[in-house]
Amino acid sequence: MEKIVEQTLLYDFYGELLTEHQKRVYEDVVFNDLSFSEAAEERGISRQGVHDLIKRCNRILQEYEEKLGLVEKFLMTQEKVKEIHSLAQEYRKTEDRKLIFKIEEISEEISHL
Repeated sequence: MEKIVEQTLLYDFYGELLTEHQKRVYEDVVFNDLSFSEAAEERGISRQGVHDLIKRCNRILQEYEEKLGLVEKFLMTQEKVKEIHSLAQEYRKTEDRKLIFKIEEISEEISHL
């Protein structure tokens, strides 16, 4: 997964668990594309402080994911929904009843994630 996509997903799921200061600096650098120097100047801290904070936030977010696995479950669910959609489209064309059973099976898998 591309790093920015991974950072975005991790932040979407776990960002509220960071402090306000961590969130502001992280958003400045990762989402608003400020350089470490620009973020440091804006927040009144050192460039190294920004670098360390971003590194720490990435580690914290990754640790939450390792413990809770919400992003992984979300991505797996997305894939299953795409598969259901594809099977439903195929069913509309063929009316193959076996596809209904496959859709039900995938739906059951989603409910156990």
